[in-house]
Amino acid sequence: MDRLISVEEAKNIINEQQIKKKILRVPVQDALGKVLATDLYAPIDIPAFHQSSMDGYAFSFKYWKQEQSLSVTHEIPAGSKGPLRVPETNAARIFTGAALPLGVDTVVKQELIELKDNQIVIKDPSISLGDNVRLKGSEIKEGEQAVAAGTVLGPATIGFLCGIGLSEVDIFASPSVAVIVTGDELKQPGTPLAHGEVYEASSAMLSAALLQMGINRVKTYYVKDNLDDTIIQLQNALAFADVIILTGGVSVGDYDFVVRAAEACEVEKLFHKIKQRPGKPLFFGRKSEQMVFGLPGNPSSVLTCFYEYVWPALRSFGGHEKQLKTLKVPLRISYTKNNQLTHFLKGYYDNDKVTILHAQESYRLRSFAMANCLVVLNEEMKTYLEDELVEIHLIPTYG
Repeated sequence: MDRLISVEEAKNIINEQQIKKKILRVPVQDALGKVLATDLYAPIDIPAFHQSSMDGYAFSFKYWKQEQSLSVTHEIPAGSKGPLRVPETNAARIFTGAALPLGVDTVVKQELIELKDNQIVIKDPSISLGDNVRLKGSEIKEGEQAVAAGTVLGPATIGFLCGIGLSEVDIFASPSVAVIVTGDELKQPGTPLAHGEVYEASSAMLSAALLQMGINRVKTYYVKDNLDDTIIQLQNALAFADVIILTGGVSVGDYDFVVRAAEACEVEKLFHKIKQRPGKPLFFGRKSEQMVFGLPGNPSSVLTCFYEYVWPALRSFGGHEKQLKTLKVPLRISYTKNNQLTHFLKGYYDNDKVTILHAQESYRLRSFAMANCLVVLNEEMKTYLEDELVEIHLIPTYG
């Protein structure tokens, strides 16, 4: 008989598993949300030349004297090619982003000059050497570290990498995932229900959660309550995926075949039962580098166990922080549980206190749709008082 282990023990077992991260080279613009696998260095100075930061006039500060007029002898738009020299006693009309020509070192705003007959007089007594010039290498110098390995690539980082000329990056690849849904009673939405049938929600729910994580290599398999079929589909899933998630069929009833199928497929069972609600009969095993999770069949239990156990494991493949964001917050209304199990309860946190929602039964998703956190009540305590601090795990948001 399987030993009932604590939530802490179960999570430790999963966290101790050695994950071989796969590194994938992708275009920079396709790396949003991914974790950088290698340090990146600037291939050139950025800017690659002294650059005007605004529309104005470039001149040599050393040779300029206040109220002295300068002849405008050149015009330099952004993107002008080739080196150009302006006599130090002259000036050049220059535009934002253009390279400063040789012989000049300062730019005056176009609003702070007087122009007449191609002569300018500078009317900015506060101007100083180097004003309005972006110096070569002022953003980053050639060979300087640009972004460190382990950085999560957001829009600004992607823009920065493109701006220093990098077109590809090495990232930790997201895992491939197989979802196996078991149960004779399940019917797809949009079709009539016969007596005794229920609509199947777990596959769409898990696919959405995986897509939210940036995981798009997902296959879904549907299995009747039959040992041979369960074995075949688990074998198919093991041939495809890094992580396999089964829903239903994980308990010890006559029609629960997941554990036996896992054994037949040579999946090493690391634990089966946890002192928690919901999801007491949760299964976890390994086959070589692959992880296999057997979740309960009720949809609320599926999603709770996914966030508490599968989500962190999937994140580890991609090099991400592995735990849901955790806070200690006051409980709005007292709550008493009737057993010594860890409870994960659907809750709503309003940035002040957390409310434990109604409809906590494992088959009910309605309250989960309103929840933004899971309230964790440990196995030892039964009664939690109003305003007592409780631990909550924030549910990842989308959009």
